[in-house]
Amino acid sequence: MNQCKVGAHRRHDMSDHIWSLLEPRLPGRKGSWEGIAPDNRLFINAVFWILRTGAPWRDLPPEYGH
Repeated sequence: MNQCKVGAHRRHDMSDHIWSLLEPRLPGRKGSWEGIAPDNRLFINAVFWILRTGAPWRDLPPEYGH
């Protein structure tokens, strides 16, 4: 579940439809051999935020995690 709840960030996050298409193709999901990632969706939304803003990782809003 996406834990980023701040409206200013959420409007550019992935839709549930796009996430449903992408999620089964990512490593770190339940049943995959790599182990379970804490929150792939949150990580990908954080990457999109960095790409969209051009900000360095250290400026990532805390709502996206570490």
